[in-house]
Amino acid sequence: MNDLLNSVREKAKALQKTIVLAEGEEPRIITAAAKIQAEGIAKIILIGNPKVIAEKCPSANLDGVKIMNVAEMNIEPYAQMLYELRKAKGMDIETARKLAKNPLYFGVLLVKSGEADGMVAGSVNATGDVLRPALQIIKTAPGIKTVSSCFIMLLDKNSKYGENGVMVFGDCAVNPNPDSNQLADIAIASADSAVAIAGISPKVALLSFSTKGSAKSELVDKVTAALEIVKSTRPDLQVDGELQADAALVPTVADLKAPGSTVAGKANVLIFPDLQAGNIGYKLVQRLAGAEAIGPICQGFNSPVNDLSRGCSSEDVVNVVAMTALQSVINK
Repeated sequence: MNDLLNSVREKAKALQKTIVLAEGEEPRIITAAAKIQAEGIAKIILIGNPKVIAEKCPSANLDGVKIMNVAEMNIEPYAQMLYELRKAKGMDIETARKLAKNPLYFGVLLVKSGEADGMVAGSVNATGDVLRPALQIIKTAPGIKTVSSCFIMLLDKNSKYGENGVMVFGDCAVNPNPDSNQLADIAIASADSAVAIAGISPKVALLSFSTKGSAKSELVDKVTAALEIVKSTRPDLQVDGELQADAALVPTVADLKAPGSTVAGKANVLIFPDLQAGNIGYKLVQRLAGAEAIGPICQGFNSPVNDLSRGCSSEDVVNVVAMTALQSVINK
């Protein structure tokens, strides 16, 4: 396991946050819950039937893990909470009662009620099914209207790029064609993720095929508009754009193309103008540079909800739980 993930786990131990694992009857999740509990990384709530959980993983030591079986619980307080939150959107109480018994909705309701600090799911559920309850119930963070994602890219420690080889790329997994407001949200959320999870001081570059007006296009205008929004919303951030990738990363190029910039030539958070660029970009760095890509990490929620890959291992679940614990302090 790399140094960053070790650091993430250690930081999570100090926080002792409570994280819901909504797919509590899945063997990989059960195994992860036992490891998280044993190592003290977080407090865990497993949603599932205790008998089924014991049958699936009889050797798992779940002492200290809270198991909640929605089938045998009084879910009425949670149904009422959901009804109050969604009645303006046309939800009736019977629908709320039915949804509250769904582990993905119930897990998010636990976060909303303050009984948990975040939720992790996705090992057996589609991304849309995981994120939909969070969008409806937890909603986005103050000042943010866009849920997005980032990847933490780990290059060689001696790399001349990033902070000791650590970089953050956003958005590479969620928003196909963000407008300038959404792009600004992605930049702000990625900067916050860089601090909370990657432990780096963000220098944010809004990427384009143009640097400081070298090309004219509506595509460039979107990026420059996003820059102005970020600057006005978060004047504390070091951010610049529009920058070509070489101007963002290479000091000699930055001196020529963007002299005087506090970000150009030393960016460690790269914001791609759309999903095609972001997805292609992170995979090129992963494959050609041999970087490790950690993610996608969901960001922008008022309280963290993270979506696992359906091919995840139990170790992946442990790492995502630890990252979710760190994210829970961003908006607090």
